[in-house]
Amino acid sequence: MSFTIHGIGIASGIAIGRAHLLAHGIDEVGHYAIAESDLANEIARFDTAIATVRKELEALQLSVPPGAPAEFNAFLNLHLMILNDETLSAEPRKLITQQRCNAEWALKQQADTLLEEFEAIEDAYLRERRADVMQVVERVLKVLLGHPGPLPAESSSTEQRILVARDLSPADVMLFKQHTFAAFITDLGGTTSHTAILARSFNIPSIVALHHGWKLIRENELLIIDGTQGVVLVNPDEPIVNEYRLKQHQWDLERQKLQRLRSTPAVTLDGLRIELHANIELPEDMAAVEKCGATGVGLFRSEFLFLGRDELPSEDEQFEAYRKVAVAMQGKPVTIRTLDVGADKSLKGEQSLSTNPALGLRAIRYCLAEPQLFLTQLRALLRASQFGKVQILIPMLSSALEITQALDMVKRAQEQLRDRKIPFNDNIPIGGMIEIPAAALAISAFTKRLDFLSLGTNDLIQYTLAIDRADDSVAHLYNPLHPAVIQLVAHTIKRANRADVPVAVCGEMAGDVALTRLLLGLGLRQFSMHPSHLLGVKQQVLRTSVAELGGVTRKILLSEDSDRIDQLIEQLNA
Repeated sequence: MSFTIHGIGIASGIAIGRAHLLAHGIDEVGHYAIAESDLANEIARFDTAIATVRKELEALQLSVPPGAPAEFNAFLNLHLMILNDETLSAEPRKLITQQRCNAEWALKQQADTLLEEFEAIEDAYLRERRADVMQVVERVLKVLLGHPGPLPAESSSTEQRILVARDLSPADVMLFKQHTFAAFITDLGGTTSHTAILARSFNIPSIVALHHGWKLIRENELLIIDGTQGVVLVNPDEPIVNEYRLKQHQWDLERQKLQRLRSTPAVTLDGLRIELHANIELPEDMAAVEKCGATGVGLFRSEFLFLGRDELPSEDEQFEAYRKVAVAMQGKPVTIRTLDVGADKSLKGEQSLSTNPALGLRAIRYCLAEPQLFLTQLRALLRASQFGKVQILIPMLSSALEITQALDMVKRAQEQLRDRKIPFNDNIPIGGMIEIPAAALAISAFTKRLDFLSLGTNDLIQYTLAIDRADDSVAHLYNPLHPAVIQLVAHTIKRANRADVPVAVCGEMAGDVALTRLLLGLGLRQFSMHPSHLLGVKQQVLRTSVAELGGVTRKILLSEDSDRIDQLIEQLNA
């Protein structure tokens, strides 16, 4: 039977292949009695499963590539600790003996007990570790139940495989990265979730927030994944398959053509030079930056140096990471955002008990509350400024007072380096992110005190529309073309240009080809995006005459109807 499932497309393109379901054993556990004479064998079976998973995790540790985010190793270490803890590796053995039950049921009972205990913990960080316990338990259950791991069995077939999962754990992600899947789809996740970021880094068609895809799709069923439209076609008819094969071929040809634009300057038809920069998380991402031909790094998310580790990175470690990127860019601008933690990204052991951490102590608020941590990072950034065109970007500023406090901290860091006779760029540009509506509306305080601005549209949309961007249940309301969002973006760009302060967009809007002309029409001249999106945006720039955008752009700014705005965007891109 053919049917269609809709989700959120997070990486464009088309894939055709056979489904491979990532098993989730916890829902498939049966309960049966074990004869007393077989109890020793049942305990041995449990011990073998524990040992098998231990070897899997240890093998994954050895296979983590040098460029992988630091949190991969930290998560694998955590999962090994959970596996080796007696509450998981020893208690089920007692239950097998006492209740004469099968190993799966004993493990499930112990897991349920542990999860109840985690729910009662007040500390948010520890409470959230229940998810890690669940992932480890599921891996052991998969072995006990005889399920394959996340990789399909070897096959002589040349057909591509598509991974179907509820969600992906860090360990599954590592295995997934080592295997060639044509696409992946998950029931959970949002546009800016960790899964989405991962998919974009792989640059393969991917869809999240399918809700019930894992239950509806069967192993080895034929699937068509349209990442552009967010559609999964299950068991499509042959004419549909042929139609999508043609689309897939055309898509591949377009990607090959885009690579030819790598060294072409991004200049509009009417001669305007547009700066296209890349967003990165770690120095290892510079290979992708070089491949796409970016003219700068518009956003170095420095918090990825801090995440998933027991100890904070030292000043020297940070300096070396920043220096490496600055040197690699060979005099091109490198904008490094100071530590942006809180909300969906937290330091180990630093989780807030706030009921809404996105509105709590995060980003610059956190850094000002932890001055020694902030000063250490600022000194590292200043030291790196001697090796390239480094700029410092302060996230989540909301008032003139915060600007003053942040600039005072930069001065203190400079004084500390002078005392140590360490050289740095005295005139390093300091910028601020516009990601809170209050900042956009009070922008004159920013243009007077800062050297440049960067629009973080992901958070700006979230705060403007009061929508949790990681929550797929409200994902359909997350709309960059909401009239209020467009007004705030337009207002920020206009006021920054009027004050002659450089302004960029570094959120997801910058990498969306459908919005390139709108942003150009609003006066934007600098974009920063994931490297995989840059060449597509460059192609759109090369095809555009900014002088011809004014009329439709003005209509969009005057419109209060989202449907009408969608129509005008289509007209703008025609």
